[in-house]
Amino acid sequence: MNYVITIIGVILALIIGLFVGKNMTQQKVDKELAEKEKEMQAAKQTAQDVINNANAQANIIEKEAQTARKELLLEAKEESQKYRVQIENELKESRQSVKEAENRLVGREQSLDRKDDSISKRELALEEKEDKLTSQKLSLDEREKKVDELVEAHQKELERVAGLSRDEARDILVKETKDELSHELAVMVKESEERAKEEADRKAKNILSLAMQRVSGDQVSENTVSVVNLPTDEMKGRIIGREGRNIRTLETLTGIDLIIDDTPEAVVLSGFDPIRREIARMTLEKLIQDGRIHPARIEEMVEKSRKEMDERIRNYGEEAAFEIGAHNLHPDLIKIMGRLHFRTSYGQNVLNHSVEVAKLSGVLAGELGVDIALAKRAGFLHDIGKALDHEIEGSHVEIGAELAAKYKENSVVVNTIASHHGDTEATSIIAVLVAAADALSAARPGARSESLENYIKRLQNLEAIANSFDGVESSFAVQAGREVRVMVQPEKIDDLQAITMVRDIRKKIEDDLDYPGHIKVTVIRETRAVDYAK
Repeated sequence: MNYVITIIGVILALIIGLFVGKNMTQQKVDKELAEKEKEMQAAKQTAQDVINNANAQANIIEKEAQTARKELLLEAKEESQKYRVQIENELKESRQSVKEAENRLVGREQSLDRKDDSISKRELALEEKEDKLTSQKLSLDEREKKVDELVEAHQKELERVAGLSRDEARDILVKETKDELSHELAVMVKESEERAKEEADRKAKNILSLAMQRVSGDQVSENTVSVVNLPTDEMKGRIIGREGRNIRTLETLTGIDLIIDDTPEAVVLSGFDPIRREIARMTLEKLIQDGRIHPARIEEMVEKSRKEMDERIRNYGEEAAFEIGAHNLHPDLIKIMGRLHFRTSYGQNVLNHSVEVAKLSGVLAGELGVDIALAKRAGFLHDIGKALDHEIEGSHVEIGAELAAKYKENSVVVNTIASHHGDTEATSIIAVLVAAADALSAARPGARSESLENYIKRLQNLEAIANSFDGVESSFAVQAGREVRVMVQPEKIDDLQAITMVRDIRKKIEDDLDYPGHIKVTVIRETRAVDYAK
């Protein structure tokens, strides 16, 4: 029973609790709904305010748009008015231009009408003049016919009086005129040549003197023998060795002859190849200084001297190339040029001669406005063939040109080497300058020496060439063979023939003789009248 009452009590409590909770929840919901309604009223009021403001702004914008529309309409009307005025002005100007053009056309038509009238009048006048000229021409033809008849009659009378026909008289006149003109032309040519020669000589002397002043140096003549001094005469026996084995070994290895004679404390080395001779001299000096002289030691010293000689040759070539500014020469060409230090021509050191020619060529090129560096290079290499002419068949000119072409030298350099002795034609100013510098370096006093026999032979050949020409009375080689004076017979050779003869003699000398420098040829023609008072 109590249990049931308890349950009933609990159920009643739950029902009461649910009722109370529902009332409280309903009150809370009502409260929230009231707050939401207030918020909705406030939002509606705010929206209404926004709509009112928007309507006010729209009214303002509409008023401004109406104002702007009115302003744009006014501006458009003004622009339209301006454009209309402009169009009217342009039309007015166009009408004015058309009117002026019409006036000009009317004026031209009037002018053409006047010209047409004038041309018609001129045509009439020309027709009248043409009729007059036709009549005058007929009259002139009749007169010309009469004149021809008179001239022919006069000519026949002259031929009868002179005893010559017209063609014979013309031939005589032409011959006399031709002879007179030939003489005058020869005189003019002679005078022009003399003036040109004087001017060319003056300028050439000026340039050459300047070049010689700027490039000057001493030149020492060299020969084909070397002398090695000995400390004592006893050293000669040690050099010869037992049964001559030492001297034979040295001569075999170097290719040089050792001359051991009565000359005190000296041994002479003789040989055509200067490099071999220098190697032999260096070897002999090393052996004398070392004191041990036997075939094995000789062979060792010869090999050592050859290596030193290669280094010296390279150094000589590099120094010479540096001196003339040819820094980019091929190493093989530099070494070949270094060999020229031991090569002589008429006693003149060829390497020094090449350097001198390079400097002279550079100075001459500078005076004439030509490439100085290329002129120096060509002058430096012009005699490179002499370094190998005793090893390779051919002249030093051919060998040098082939070497330069092989090592891709400039075509001007190749032509300069090939033409500096006149074997081929020079194709550039530099080739001519190098030939002149070569002759100048070789011909200056003290540069070269030659034997008395060769000197006398050259003088005799000069006189023989001059005497071989018809009309030559005598000839004389003077100034150490640098000039030949030719005396001609005046009754056989006239002045014009003398000019031709001097050129022929010069050409024959160039073709037949080999000589350093230049040879002056002078042909002398004179007439003497001699009588004796008794």
